[in-house]
Amino acid sequence: MRRYRAVTALAGVDLDLAPGRVIAPEPAEAAWEAPDPLSDRERAVLRLAEEGRSNKEIADALGLSPGTVRNYLSEAAQKLGADNRVEAARIARSNGWL
Repeated sequence: MRRYRAVTALAGVDLDLAPGRVIAPEPAEAAWEAPDPLSDRERAVLRLAEEGRSNKEIADALGLSPGTVRNYLSEAAQKLGADNRVEAARIARSNGWL
């Protein structure tokens, strides 16, 4: 129980505000330990791609070239084991990296 309380304290979960909700400590700890493989720029590009923006629109918003945006998206997808930008954004979002 001590480990559970430590994990919930790290997560900022008030046990009184979440009655009846129990999270096993192992998955909760694993979520906190999972390293974020993305760079700040890859996260920024993925956030905009997640909104449905084109490479050109992302490039204009971030002051990059469309080719650089393509490279960031490709690198992020590779790091996350994704086949495309949509899947990369979904994986990053589900892991709390976006």
